[in-house]
Amino acid sequence: SGRSSSVPWPWIAGAAAEAGVVGATHALVCYKSSMPCLRLSPFWFGAVLLAQVPEPSPAPSTVGPAHLQLADYLEWESVAEPRLSPDGRSIVFTRTWFDAVEDRPRQELWLMQADGSQKRHLAAGSDAQWSPDGTRIAYLAEGVPRGTQIFVVYVATREASQLTHATEAPANLQWSPDGRWLACTMQVQEREALPIDLPKPPKGAKWHEDAKVITRLQYRRDHSGYRPSGYRHLFVVPADGGTPRQVSQGDFDHGAPQWTPDGKELVCEGRRFADADWRHDEQDLYAIAIADGAVRELVTRPGSDSNPVVCGDQVVFLGADAEKTTYRPVRAYAVALAGGELRPLTPRVDRSLQDLRRAAAQRLLCSFEDQGALRTAHLGLDGGFEPETPLHGWFRGAARLPDGGLLGTWTAPDEPGAIAVWRAQKLQLLTAVHDDVLAGKRLGRVEERRWQAPDGTEVQGWLVYPPDFQEGRKYPLVLQIHGGPHAMYGVNFDFERQWLAAKGYLLLYCNPRGSTGYGAGFANAIQNAYPGKDYDDLMAGVDHVLQGGAADPERLCVYGGSGGGVLTCWIIGSNDRFRAAVSMFPVTNWLSFVGTTDGPGWYDNFRSLPWQDATEHWQRSPLRLVGNVKTPTLLLTGELDLRTPMSQSEEYYQALRLRKVDAALVRIQDEYHGAGLRHPSNRLRRMAYTEAWFRRHLPADPSAPK
Repeated sequence: SGRSSSVPWPWIAGAAAEAGVVGATHALVCYKSSMPCLRLSPFWFGAVLLAQVPEPSPAPSTVGPAHLQLADYLEWESVAEPRLSPDGRSIVFTRTWFDAVEDRPRQELWLMQADGSQKRHLAAGSDAQWSPDGTRIAYLAEGVPRGTQIFVVYVATREASQLTHATEAPANLQWSPDGRWLACTMQVQEREALPIDLPKPPKGAKWHEDAKVITRLQYRRDHSGYRPSGYRHLFVVPADGGTPRQVSQGDFDHGAPQWTPDGKELVCEGRRFADADWRHDEQDLYAIAIADGAVRELVTRPGSDSNPVVCGDQVVFLGADAEKTTYRPVRAYAVALAGGELRPLTPRVDRSLQDLRRAAAQRLLCSFEDQGALRTAHLGLDGGFEPETPLHGWFRGAARLPDGGLLGTWTAPDEPGAIAVWRAQKLQLLTAVHDDVLAGKRLGRVEERRWQAPDGTEVQGWLVYPPDFQEGRKYPLVLQIHGGPHAMYGVNFDFERQWLAAKGYLLLYCNPRGSTGYGAGFANAIQNAYPGKDYDDLMAGVDHVLQGGAADPERLCVYGGSGGGVLTCWIIGSNDRFRAAVSMFPVTNWLSFVGTTDGPGWYDNFRSLPWQDATEHWQRSPLRLVGNVKTPTLLLTGELDLRTPMSQSEEYYQALRLRKVDAALVRIQDEYHGAGLRHPSNRLRRMAYTEAWFRRHLPADPSAPK
């Protein structure tokens, strides 16, 4: 099996051995490896620095073969991006699996009939797009020269051709109406910012690489690193192969293109203004001529407009108005393709819309978050807005089938994810890629809960029970907190929650104030007060679960990532009720966050910049409360994180250790924000270290059978 027979840290032995992990010695945990996805091979840990480790208390329960295990994650697959053929008879979709040998996710394109039959592999790649006549599929895949290239495959013969040999990666493919061209976006290098003259190197010399000269305000992007020097532009490529031709010009970034019906222009979002770096919350819409690159301004207004969809002589798009709030609802608008006045289509819909796409001549589909659900609605050019899918799962609509059914993706607490059809108020699953992994395994029951915050505000959450839950026993309770803070937990499947439940924990997750899916007022309740009322909502949720009697008040744990890491540190600085805490990739000091994060747009969440007035930044910093902390705390962050840099975790860790608080700092190698999205083994490590820290600090179960 590739598993180690000895793990030198008692406190991590259970979780680590379950993942096939070979242990290391000592204390700060540094992984030597290349944030999530695998198929079973041993991994190894590098140097580790941790405070002295006592023998752990007994684990909450023993995981049996009928329960979800950490190694099951290595066999996990996902399906996404269903694309319906023009005749409505076939579906191409992306299937992702984990390569345990290379420690990375792999993507493949699969075909099936519209009823889910005749599934077959098509090609390695993603972002499939049907040609207008349905005979070809364009897609992106690794090519020559090394990197992402555009390919086209003939559906009938499955013969594929590489169309491009570009040095920059193409993205956002779109077929022209006549099927002769493909539009895409690619990076174009900018002029050298500060040219210098150097003497010629001696023959055979190996001089070091050039310096990076930075002049842009936002010069790094998390999950990418240093931004490539240059701007994202529109290109067109002949559908039978050839050299990409640049359409847009100038030192400006452009978004995904949409063809006009006559094939003469590309409609896109963009930021064609000189001070774009400083107007990060603004974006306009343009129509750019294929022949000569002439630019027409379609929508220029304060605010951020995106996701344009051309419907005949109209352009429908999503826009967030310019408002002095941290959360701005995204609504639907329309404008004539020839230009003119904007028409708001959803002025009374108090939810943010996403994933706008055309469904018929005068109708579109869009998705929106709603009380923990992701729903799909029909949107008409007349402003009609009709939600179709239910509140007990996440359905992301992709297309309308000829018989009226909705094609999309579906997940629910007991369904990890499938291509599905919603038709006549019934759900039909077209794929079942998880059935083999889950065969014979019992999942934990997920129960919706609602409670009142101290000021009377209703809060929604969910409680996950251990699969073998027994009435009368008390279980350790884990509070899981989402990031954002403008984000939403809900009624989707989550491997990590189910795995913790299988380890014997009750797990509470919820949407405190600041969360999306409940309207602008709820989301903006933490304006200039984060953390604040969200803390009250979380503590009220823990109290609510404790009142039910199943959770042991002496065995409470808390964890979260990003914004959830912020709140985790805030909680342990405000009370001592939790036995253990794990703060993943947090912000702990809002003062030092300024100037070190990749996203300067975050600075608008404060009334002023710290050199103007530092009061608010320090008042909202968890580091201000670190002198109160007694809770054993583990900090876990990706070494490459540019959103909430490692220095944020280091500051908090050092403060805890200076005070002799039991603490550890886990540094996940070769990971950006999220600490587990690039390498499946790192996602396993993230989960294993979290549970091991909890188990190390929990007392024995007093209600366990003797």
